[in-house]
Amino acid sequence: MESEAQAVNGTSPSPKQVFFFDIDNCLYPKSARVHDLMAELIDKYFATHLSLPYEDAVRLHKEYYQNYGLAIEGLVRHHQIDPLEYNAKVDDALPLDHIIKPREDLKKLLRDIDASKVRLWLFTNAYVNHAKRVVKLLEIEDFFEGVTYCDYAAPRLMCKPHEEAYEKAMREAGVERREDCYFVDDSYQNCKKAQEIGWNVAHLVEEGVKSPRTQACKYQISHLDELRTCFPEVFKKPETSSA
Repeated sequence: MESEAQAVNGTSPSPKQVFFFDIDNCLYPKSARVHDLMAELIDKYFATHLSLPYEDAVRLHKEYYQNYGLAIEGLVRHHQIDPLEYNAKVDDALPLDHIIKPREDLKKLLRDIDASKVRLWLFTNAYVNHAKRVVKLLEIEDFFEGVTYCDYAAPRLMCKPHEEAYEKAMREAGVERREDCYFVDDSYQNCKKAQEIGWNVAHLVEEGVKSPRTQACKYQISHLDELRTCFPEVFKKPETSSA
C-alpha cells in the first residue's frame, strides 16, 4: 500500500473500477471491541480536555458523532482542540497489537478480487496512522493501492458521510464515474450516502448486531464473503477444468 493516497495520483493508469473498503468494524469484526475501547478513550478525552463531568462528556461525544459523523469534528469546530494531540491520546493509544490478528478468510477474499479490473482502496474516517496500523496487523497492506483518510492535520476535516469525502476518495483513487465505485462499510449513514450518490454499496451488519428498520442500501450482508454474491462481476471467475 502506498504511504499516502496522493502518492499514486496521476502516476499510473487506473483500472476501470475501484472497490473501497472501510476499515474499523469492517475488515475486523465488531466483536473485537476496538470501537468500545475507542469510545472509552474519547469519553475520557472529552471529560479531561473540556473539564466536563463524565456523563456530560459521554452525551456530548454522542451528539458530535451524530451531528458530524466524527466526534473530533465537533471538538475542532467548537473547542479548537489540536486534532493530532487528540489522535495521539485516542487512536494511537489503542492496544491493537493484542486485539487485531490476521484473518485467512479476509486474505482469500481480497486475493479473489480480480485485480486486472478492480483497484482496491481503503476509505476510513480514522487518521492515516490508525489505518496503516490496522491493515499491517491484519497483514493485508499489500492488497490495497492507497488509503483515503480523515486528515486531522488539514484546516478543515472531511469525513464520511459528507459527500465531499466520497468525491475526495474518487479523486485520490483515480476513478471518475460513480457507477465504477464499489463500497462496503458497517455504518448505516455512510452506506446510505454512498448509494445516494450512485456507488454500488453493501452494508455490513454482523450477526448479533441489530438490523436497521430499513436497509441503508441495495445490499445488506452479515459477512464480507457475501460480497461475492452481491458483486460477482469484480471477482475472478472460477477456473473450470476440462474433461
